[in-house]
Amino acid sequence: MAKKIIVVGASSGIGKELSILLLEQGHTVTLVARRDKELKSIAAPFNTSKETKAFIIKQDVTNFDQADSAFQKAVKSMKGLDEIYYASGIMYDIQPEEFDTTKDIEMLNTNLLGCVAWLNPAAFYFQNQKSGKIIGISSIAGDRGRRGNPVYNTSKAGMNTYLEALRNRLGVLGIQVLTVKPGFIDTAMTQGLKGLFWLISAKEAASIILKAADGGKECIYVPARWGLVGLIIRMIPSFIFKRLSI
Repeated sequence: MAKKIIVVGASSGIGKELSILLLEQGHTVTLVARRDKELKSIAAPFNTSKETKAFIIKQDVTNFDQADSAFQKAVKSMKGLDEIYYASGIMYDIQPEEFDTTKDIEMLNTNLLGCVAWLNPAAFYFQNQKSGKIIGISSIAGDRGRRGNPVYNTSKAGMNTYLEALRNRLGVLGIQVLTVKPGFIDTAMTQGLKGLFWLISAKEAASIILKAADGGKECIYVPARWGLVGLIIRMIPSFIFKRLSI
């Protein structure tokens, strides 16, 4: 059955691949991102003079005061909503001795506060509808406070906690909230990084995420083997973890 879906962060990476797969499955999708040209390129093959399957909303998720009106516009355009995916995210290269508040605030704004600004109206909508799915693309980086990129880790840890709280609040109504924790995905964010392993494509990651969403999952690692890594990392005592260069 065709659904009505919003993908925030649809212009690149996992968000782009999610959008394409969902449109290929016959769903109606509103694509949200800053880059209008990229969104139009994704939407073009799925729209005709007689039917629009891919709607476009140009919006910067860090413009928090615009999120609610953009959300309402998407719902009105599609005449309803069944699922929302939050896939916007940025990660700056932070040097070992670097503490850059400007970069840190940008990561918090995009990865965490933009997520809240978009998913709060979705949660309210689904609460009244008593059905729906919320899927947040977080990261395994949020499982611990690694020394390499402190505020990226913090933004994803905050996102994880926010999604868990939504799940606990909305689960009693039968609303699914899925937290996705990818490992290394072949996107612009990981290009140039050294020491990557278990690297998979954004398309493969998107396929795994859609299967988990359809299967009613609450929290997954992508791919699944990262779950064991996450478990080990969380179990390491703090006095040992702080000595590790991860």
